Amino acid sequence: MTATTTVPEITEFPLFNKGKVRDVYDLDDKLLIVASDRISAYDVVLPCLIPRKGEILTQISLFWFNKFDMPNHIISSNVDEYPESLHKHKSYLQGRSMLVKKAKRIDIECVARGYLVGSGWEDYQKTGTICGHKLPEGLQMASKLEPPLFTPSLKNDTGHDENVSYERMCEVAGDETGNTLKNMTLDLYSQAREYALTKDVIIADTKFEFGEVDGKIILIDEILTPDSSRFWPASEYKVGQEQPSYDKQYLRNYLSGLDWDKTYPGPSLPDEIVEKSLDKYKEAYKQLIGKDFE
Repeated sequence: MTATTTVPEITEFPLFNKGKVRDVYDLDDKLLIVASDRISAYDVVLPCLIPRKGEILTQISLFWFNKFDMPNHIISSNVDEYPESLHKHKSYLQGRSMLVKKAKRIDIECVARGYLVGSGWEDYQKTGTICGHKLPEGLQMASKLEPPLFTPSLKNDTGHDENVSYERMCEVAGDETGNTLKNMTLDLYSQAREYALTKDVIIADTKFEFGEVDGKIILIDEILTPDSSRFWPASEYKVGQEQPSYDKQYLRNYLSGLDWDKTYPGPSLPDEIVEKSLDKYKEAYKQLIGKDFE
């Protein structure tokens, strides 16, 4: 399976930031966020594309932004409402881009954990804690955490983010901002988790980013996508084992079986792995939104 997406060179506006997946352009008082078909794992961008992945991520994010009654950065996702100079790129931008308010990013990744997996499971096995939260003894992999935990990390533009305690986060962001971020994160996660369960999806954990516009904290970036969350089929959930998923875990499992040290450059992916990875993104879309991705 080969990528067929033609990526135009967008030169009408300066590049504000090039992330692992997203390209962000500076439109003076606004930003244009474009989700590419790049895919990363273990903080390494792999040398291949997952065709139309960027569209799926953007459409899932927009679904959640529209669902939540919380201030966010969205202005429009309709290319016809973008500056006229971008209209010639419509075939690429439509479906995978968002025109957003330019917010001052708060450099804290806000993670909500509802189940004991990933790095949280690893930390628990070593210390019995996750980011300063002391947990009961005897928990198993994928045990449900009730209430869900807020486990922030300090963002690094390169490499891994630094997991920190809530107290440490407040030292960096201030008590008022820290408390607001915690409450907003857990509120969003709670709403999303309740909705997802009606679609036979467990949201095991997820991460949010926030920014400030005119002194108010708003929701920014992507939200509740297969790149920023763990999605499990609720009907197949069994504690004590790794769960089937609708996210990047399939790809991580494949990569963990390779002789690769998880540093750049990453390995190329066989067509079968590209195709199955795309299927996972499509499954997530269908389960959450209730229709096939077209």
